[in-house]
Amino acid sequence: MGIADGHDNDDWTRNSDWRPSDVDTERASAARMYDYYLGGFHNFEVDREKAKEVLAVLPEARTFARNNRAFLRRVVQYGVEHGIRQFLDLGSGLPTVGNVHEIAQALVPDAHVVYVDNEPVAVAHSLDILTGNPYATCIQEDITDPDRVLHHPESQRLLNFSQPMMVLLCAVLHFVPDDQQPARIVEAYSGALASGSYLALSHATASDYPDRLADVVGIYQHTQNQAHLRSRAEITAMVASFEHLVWPGVVYTPQWRPEHWADVGDPAKSLAFAALAHHP
Repeated sequence: MGIADGHDNDDWTRNSDWRPSDVDTERASAARMYDYYLGGFHNFEVDREKAKEVLAVLPEARTFARNNRAFLRRVVQYGVEHGIRQFLDLGSGLPTVGNVHEIAQALVPDAHVVYVDNEPVAVAHSLDILTGNPYATCIQEDITDPDRVLHHPESQRLLNFSQPMMVLLCAVLHFVPDDQQPARIVEAYSGALASGSYLALSHATASDYPDRLADVVGIYQHTQNQAHLRSRAEITAMVASFEHLVWPGVVYTPQWRPEHWADVGDPAKSLAFAALAHHP
């Protein structure tokens, strides 16, 4: 239990000696709001207040976050089972239980993982968690600049781009506006991948709750990260540069290879579509 559960635990937020100097605590952060939806405690009061505004309009936001996290777990497990030993997690967010390195390294201890985020709190906490782990790191970069991400010294050190890998873009591209051409961003990462690689994508949609999600988009307008929700067709177009979509294609997050079909429930409440693309 932590701050998000109402406990008096504000020491973390007051730790100005630890907190990165470039953290914006005046406006809510989508990464820290997402942490709140998941029941985490790496968030500030401004994040909790905005997250509560969202939940008042759309309680399914918690379902969205949990289903997305479960999709991440399943897709990483799928990758390991199909020979993937290195992962590039773009827009990785704040560390919570079930990070990519925890999932992959539980199966293959020397699986290599590079996390990428532009949120200083997320990067600082990730690096703290990864202390002593020689096969994983986190870099502070903007995922919309693939060249900087791919050529970062830590990416080059830990990832072998001549070998298959999995790139993850989970619950991040809906913070990229149309004028930054998210499909071209995906294509740029796709072009850097060796044969046998995968790209996992999940993306929020307003298809089923357009009115309430319009209100949510309005709330995010007053945070550091404005939201841009897209249709299934638009999300499918983002992975057009890949030759193959792993079955079942572009579906709601809980419908993507669930452990038990009883877990799917009402898939529309997940508020997001997901897919795994593959370069044969």
